[in-house]
Amino acid sequence: MTARIARKGNARTQAPLPSDAHDRHGTDLDRYDVAILAALQADGRLSNAELAARIGLSAAPTWRRVKWLEQQRYITGYRAELDRRRIGLGVFAFVRVDAERNTGSATKALEDAIRRLPEVTACHYISGAGTFELQVMATDLDAFSHFATETLLNLPNVGDIHTSFSLGEVKAGAALPLGHLQGAKRPARR
Repeated sequence: MTARIARKGNARTQAPLPSDAHDRHGTDLDRYDVAILAALQADGRLSNAELAARIGLSAAPTWRRVKWLEQQRYITGYRAELDRRRIGLGVFAFVRVDAERNTGSATKALEDAIRRLPEVTACHYISGAGTFELQVMATDLDAFSHFATETLLNLPNVGDIHTSFSLGEVKAGAALPLGHLQGAKRPARR
């Protein structure tokens, strides 16, 4: 089945996949799905034709598979990776945040506040000492100091913060490992 293109004014929109697309695909990933995930992690700007050529399928089934992977939330988005230094973010810090108390509502308030901070590029709820581990970007040490004392320490439920600065990146922005999926079932012949 091919995708239908509908026109709305001057904009072209793609019709959603048919409701039986999930049934036709199945619930498990196969080798083509894994190949698509690997290829798009390496280069998210591949055209459908380029992607199809790389994985060994024609364009239409490749497009349907990508749409299915998106709808099933295996693929959650596409973005450009930026060089933080080229855009003036010279400081990369890991900040452990110790919460004053660990009640559900207090933790949710802190989580919500952290999500709103653009300087925080990642946040993990952690085990052991501390409550959250943040990755923070700043232009320089003065900017980081101001952010830490004026923003982080004033968030709801924050008791203390502990900071470690990155002295250099050994590996960053890596693709997710897919080796455990290499045994994915072979697709049925259609």
